[in-house]
Amino acid sequence: MSTINVSPQTSVDRQRANAAPLVGAPAPDFSVPGVDRSSREPKPIRLGDFRGRWLMLVFYPRDFSFVCPTELASFSGHMADFRERSCDVVGISVDTIESHIEWLHSPTSKGGVGPLQFPLAADTDGTMSRAYGVWVPQDELSTRGTFIIDPEGTLQYSVVHNLNVGRSVNEVLRVLDALRTGGLCPASWTTADGTIDVERLLQPGRVINHYRIERHLGNGAFGSVFSATDIRLERPVALKILKKNITETRCELLMEARAAAKVNHPNICTVYAVEEDDGLPVIAMEFIDGRPLSELIEQGISPHEAIRLAYGIASGLAAAHAHSVVHGDLKPANVLVSREGIPKILDFGLSRTVTPAGETEKPCGEDSFASDVPDSIAVDANEAETVVLPAPEIAGRSRKSKGISGTPAYMSPEQAGGAKPTKASDVFSFGLVLYELLTGQKGLPDDSVIKVLTQLKTRDLAEELPPQAPAEFRELLGSLLVTNPENRPAIADVRNELSKRR
Repeated sequence: MSTINVSPQTSVDRQRANAAPLVGAPAPDFSVPGVDRSSREPKPIRLGDFRGRWLMLVFYPRDFSFVCPTELASFSGHMADFRERSCDVVGISVDTIESHIEWLHSPTSKGGVGPLQFPLAADTDGTMSRAYGVWVPQDELSTRGTFIIDPEGTLQYSVVHNLNVGRSVNEVLRVLDALRTGGLCPASWTTADGTIDVERLLQPGRVINHYRIERHLGNGAFGSVFSATDIRLERPVALKILKKNITETRCELLMEARAAAKVNHPNICTVYAVEEDDGLPVIAMEFIDGRPLSELIEQGISPHEAIRLAYGIASGLAAAHAHSVVHGDLKPANVLVSREGIPKILDFGLSRTVTPAGETEKPCGEDSFASDVPDSIAVDANEAETVVLPAPEIAGRSRKSKGISGTPAYMSPEQAGGAKPTKASDVFSFGLVLYELLTGQKGLPDDSVIKVLTQLKTRDLAEELPPQAPAEFRELLGSLLVTNPENRPAIADVRNELSKRR
């Protein structure tokens, strides 16, 4: 057994020799020869072999040393605990395969480590050690690095020890347990403790990234909205913070922000930034000191004011459509009217970018909306918020449908049938908003979700306009609410028509 003497090395030297991988980034790929206690024949060990499971890499300097046998034997003694957590372990050093074989098959009384319960890899030229930033060039060996890689191949934990200090298996297991929760775990966390509920900590005065929360503005099924102060730029903002338990939350947030950020228009709420703090996706938007259009309609709006507001909404929607962005859920609750009386469209939560062929982009790399029978219905029975209702299971069918998206009382017939939101469906929704502005009443009743969806599929609203619709607007409303989307006008033409009537 030999003593390891390491030459002095400055941090600058280490930085030049190593390009350490970043936690949260893909783990460096590798393929190295390895051997385990069950065989004396080496076989390749590759990162891809562990896809779908957690993986812990244990770099150590050399076989037949003083500290290494104690920590590796300790890890081996806890392999049942690692397996219980769906985690594999691989030990790596610069020693040759022959050295590993001898070490594994030598008893501890003769300087060996005995039959370890995990394989050892031979990184004889230090390629893998360099990739993981643990290579000590002067001594041509690796220091004690511990890395945990998640089932998707992302590096989630990285610790490098001094060569003279062995590692604690219990601490590594604690960290692995914490990582597997997917939540925030406080200091000294154990499996008996719960994770930190960040959403419950979002109180006035709390600082998220560089935003200080001032007050809570409202909740929805997908998240909460707060007024806040951007500490860096010293300006008010609205923060939309999506719930962590919503499926594909981060993906949907990015789609929403990217869609809305494409458009800069006085009648659209400006998106400033998309950030993530403590695992919460946050979108910072223009703070609008105003009231929802739905509240103003309830109080009563004059015909002149109704046309002025409708013109502003149509102008914002036309600007979005010019950038091939559809809203997908236009309704009075998604329009804020500022104190200056300017309507601003917000919450492009169902927005999609439309390709020239009329198809929508596949959101976040997934399959596009599919199937005439949805997996779920993301709808809003009472306009105030969106809910998710499961659809009946279809035996023997496999699909990745995103379901029906929108609010029934403002949804187009094609959306009710499971089709993707389009510019034409936005026009239909605008027609329902315009009708409500002009009459103070909803075009579709506040009925059950199923009844509303059924009416959308069976009624022709253009042919059944209620008598409350003003005579001078019946032709325009009829063109907006036709069942066939191909027969609806472009929103830019609607804006121009409204301009003549202001």
